Amino acid sequence: MLDAVTLDQLRTFIAAAEQGSFSAAGRKLRRAQSVVSQTLANLELQLGVTLFDRSARYPQLTDAGRALLVEARAVAEHMDTFKARARSVAEGLEPELSVAVDVMFPMQALTRAAAHSGTAFPHTPLRLYVEVLGGVVQPVLDGTCRLGVVGSLPELPDELDTEPLQPVPFVTVVAPSHAMAAVRGAVPAKVLVKQVQLVLTDRTPLTSGRDFAVQSPLTWRLADLGAKHAFLRAGLGWGHMPLHIVEDDLAAGRLKRLRLAEADPRYAQMPMRAVWRKDTPPGPAGRAFVEQLRDGVR
Repeated sequence: MLDAVTLDQLRTFIAAAEQGSFSAAGRKLRRAQSVVSQTLANLELQLGVTLFDRSARYPQLTDAGRALLVEARAVAEHMDTFKARARSVAEGLEPELSVAVDVMFPMQALTRAAAHSGTAFPHTPLRLYVEVLGGVVQPVLDGTCRLGVVGSLPELPDELDTEPLQPVPFVTVVAPSHAMAAVRGAVPAKVLVKQVQLVLTDRTPLTSGRDFAVQSPLTWRLADLGAKHAFLRAGLGWGHMPLHIVEDDLAAGRLKRLRLAEADPRYAQMPMRAVWRKDTPPGPAGRAFVEQLRDGVR
């Protein structure tokens, strides 16, 4: 009877477990509650296992149900990947390569990948968005972009698959005219929190209520990395910046690198990842673009 277990039954099982009730699962799957109940009863009969305890108002997973839920999710995810790859093979070359790129990613590496794409896939036009935080992920989630290059958003939605790229080195800087530039040695936290920190803000709701790498209660929030760079050079605050963007300023003395007494090693570099929706993996042009990006950061 186990051979008769279907993917539809597993998806119904997953929906009921995640939604907390058979009626809620029915709404998600656009089916009547009676259909969900019968599907799950049939699945339990075929498996010879009780998945839900129905004695309370809402069904609760049994120990066996919790153990099998992990496997059911894995099977469903593998099938989604299989279908997505089959669709990609059937479609062949993408009609367009659409990419959302984190503003923190080195432009030199990006242009090198774009140049390769133009040579290898001359009939596949490139559409590029440069964003930050949720602004990189949102176009991938809603299907506007097939690929994303994410760094400034450390937590990603479950709908996305990821592939690591080279991390981007970061430094903490201020202008020579800033009060903290005169501090000798490492800047203590008690000094840091009394000064304005310049941070990037998200134009999407994906990071609402959360901050990343914010160490001072005094913050000025900017939605543009170029504006943050200009504000830093004007002495209006301190902040973390990608090394490749400020290294000329550091060499010319327009900015000064700060050493923090209580530095968090996570702020020394920003991990970068290529991302795509699990149901729409990159095609040949996208795959080649990711491969070019993988070794592009130096």
